[in-house]
Amino acid sequence: MPASAKGGRYHHGDLRAALVDAAIDLIAERGVRAFSLAEASRRIGVSAAAPYRHFADRDDLLAAVAVRSLQVFAAMVAAEADDAPDPRQQLAAMTRAYVRFAAQQRPLFDALYSWGLDKSRYPELQRAWEPVDAFLAVVTEICDGDAVAADALATALEATAHGHAMLLLEDEPDGSAAAVAAAADRAAAATLALIAGRAALAG
Repeated sequence: MPASAKGGRYHHGDLRAALVDAAIDLIAERGVRAFSLAEASRRIGVSAAAPYRHFADRDDLLAAVAVRSLQVFAAMVAAEADDAPDPRQQLAAMTRAYVRFAAQQRPLFDALYSWGLDKSRYPELQRAWEPVDAFLAVVTEICDGDAVAADALATALEATAHGHAMLLLEDEPDGSAAAVAAAADRAAAATLALIAGRAALAG
């Protein structure tokens, strides 16, 4: 994190990035709903009016945090899936990355999944989803282009990834590396089971 946000003063000239960093810190401390633009301003040592050069309101700032979240998540998915030999393993890797993201980047995870921002209001947020959405096209490939089957499988995979992530966060809020790895592996195994039994999902 830039020194400006850590030290509570703003030095380096990139006000927008410093405010995003401050918002992430505040989300980590207080939750998604419990901070304001004014608090982010104080955190980096600028006037309460300064953020409005870049953000119209708190939701605007949260959208920027969500963009950062998606960038981090997409990088984690890419790292997990880099050596995946086939589409099934690619989806298992994506599920594994989802669980790791929730555990290792909790403020970013909360900003992305606990606020319900309207993507249609934020073109930059829509663009940030594109790498993730493109990866999910693998589901359609696995289902041989059957849109109904692909939708059923995608919904089941999303529920599996999110369910394993939330169980980990509830049971191991300060999750050890071993606990995170075990939860990620369980989620990946469940993903492969769902893919194998996908015909049953369309019933």
